[in-house]
Amino acid sequence: MKKKNVAAIMTTLCLAASVMMGAMPAAAAEVEVEISFGHDNNPGDPVQEAALFWADRLEELSGGTMKMNVYPSGQLGNKSDLMDQLLAGDTVVCIGNGPFYADRGAADLGIMNAPYLFDNWEQLDKLVASDWYADQMVQLENAGIKVLASNWRYGVRHTLTTKPVTSVEDIKGMKIRTQSTTIHVKGFECLGATPTPMALSDVYTSLQQGTIDGLENPLSVLYSGAFQEVAKNLMLDGHIRDLSSICISNDFFNSLTEEQQGWLIQSCEEAGEYQNELAEKADEEALQKLQDAGVTVNEVDAESFKAAAESFYEDPEILAMWSDGLVDTVKAIIE
Repeated sequence: MKKKNVAAIMTTLCLAASVMMGAMPAAAAEVEVEISFGHDNNPGDPVQEAALFWADRLEELSGGTMKMNVYPSGQLGNKSDLMDQLLAGDTVVCIGNGPFYADRGAADLGIMNAPYLFDNWEQLDKLVASDWYADQMVQLENAGIKVLASNWRYGVRHTLTTKPVTSVEDIKGMKIRTQSTTIHVKGFECLGATPTPMALSDVYTSLQQGTIDGLENPLSVLYSGAFQEVAKNLMLDGHIRDLSSICISNDFFNSLTEEQQGWLIQSCEEAGEYQNELAEKADEEALQKLQDAGVTVNEVDAESFKAAAESFYEDPEILAMWSDGLVDTVKAIIE
């Protein structure tokens, strides 16, 4: 054998031994599954920070074989667009909540965003842990939607407006941006407002141009969207405690191995806990930042708003959506 060939063989053997002993890095793991996570929130918002945390944790758990690309600020479309993509079988995950699921196969879940129904997060935790909620998840799966985690506390939703609101009378006729769901629309109609569904990414310009008079969202979302620059009145009405969840195509989820499903769910739940910590802190800081930016916090009689919202629970369209006795069923679980 020629010396040149012997040297080449020896070099190859040494390289292989080095890799096995850890002296040199092995080739990076090949990505087997790639997922896109789209949402409406802006960079710096707790949702975006939690999404990035989730992407890192999923990559870590899967040894680099599962990758998540995160697209904030409505880059992949609004929630409705993303839900349509999901149902079409695209490899996307998106944020959902009761009203979105209500419009897509599990009507009773809409009650989770009913106005002034829940007094604290613990009541919502009880509902999620119930047999009733488990049955709703089965209905969603039959409709093509798989919920990965139901522990993302999006926040307590308040209302920011261009004009002061101190009473129910003040909000009548005002054009308030809402999510494009029946529950959210009806929730403001019962107060006499004019709900105006649109993507969150379109709200700043619409406020600037006078197309709408306000919007509702958690304090951290209001501040991170810089809406305080064009709307200077905050009503701390706390009309909804928005417990969000993360969903994916049921068909796509079922195409994954059991191990991959486990990584996806575990990392999503961990990201939800991280988001909750960030959101609680961000809301506390956002209130002060909004005031520092010149926003006036208007005191309101919460009981008068709750009283006005009672008409929501008598609305024929809402009652036609829900099972008989749904409100009583939910109250029995959470109280």
